[in-house]
Amino acid sequence: MTTSILLLTVMLSGSLVWGQARGMPVHPGIRQADQTEAQTDKNVPPPLYKRANVDVAKLKHDADELASLAQSIPNDVAATGRGMLPKDLDDKLRRIEKLAKHLRGNLTP
Repeated sequence: MTTSILLLTVMLSGSLVWGQARGMPVHPGIRQADQTEAQTDKNVPPPLYKRANVDVAKLKHDADELASLAQSIPNDVAATGRGMLPKDLDDKLRRIEKLAKHLRGNLTP
């Protein structure tokens, strides 16, 4: 049994070597990595992240609006416990989501 495993291993490794010698396609990422490793003598720093100009006043206004809306939500939730559903609760929650996404997109790299 060990002889058959050894024979199978030799056959598989031989076919792999034969396939590489025949010019089987190599994934472009591997080719690029090999080229990068070949250029080790060049110390090229990674590109710097360039942040777009941010309107700080607009961000502050959005943050203030977000805080105001967030403070009003507990009262609206308490009203639902008493059987009243504020009609603007859904709009407030959607606006909170939109403001949060906008702020996160402008403040994080």
